[in-house]
Amino acid sequence: MTSDTRPSKLLLAAFAVTAIVAACSSSGGGSATTAPSVAAPSASASEAAPSASASEAASASASAASGGAIQLKLTTGALGKFITDGTGKTLYMFTPDDGQAAPTCNDQCAASWPALTASSASDVTVGDGLDQSKIKLEARADGTQQVVYGDYPLYYFAKDSAAGQTNGQGVGSKWYVVGNDGEPIKG
Repeated sequence: MTSDTRPSKLLLAAFAVTAIVAACSSSGGGSATTAPSVAAPSASASEAAPSASASEAASASASAASGGAIQLKLTTGALGKFITDGTGKTLYMFTPDDGQAAPTCNDQCAASWPALTASSASDVTVGDGLDQSKIKLEARADGTQQVVYGDYPLYYFAKDSAAGQTNGQGVGSKWYVVGNDGEPIKG
């Protein structure tokens, strides 16, 4: 008795084509873009300090990417009153950004410290105790606009997985939560 293997070969070929199509279309639906060259110096990996896993960085990046209104609010914790986003995720400043024309945490640094971005300053609102006039945007090396409160661009820390966490506080003696006056809280 001879078995015909054509149907199983066809099934295998159909599966292979389906897998290839699925792999090619699973990039998240967005088109890839190439970041322009960096005008400001990027922070080194050592300044970014502890490196986040890819899933942690992707999660934080997803939190940072906003599709509309962004709210900043004050949260009270062990460090005092500091700025968080509307969901309570802590926002940080990076001391090397002081006096720079553009945010300096890019490339590998931004994987651990995703920027809080917005389309326009009018997309950002502030809660009680914060000053709306301290909000502005600064262009990033990747072409996005980063939210600035006072003099400092705002970043998330990829290893803060829940509202109110401050795991990035003091990292590398360069990362700090931000008070309502727009200044770092270092204590």
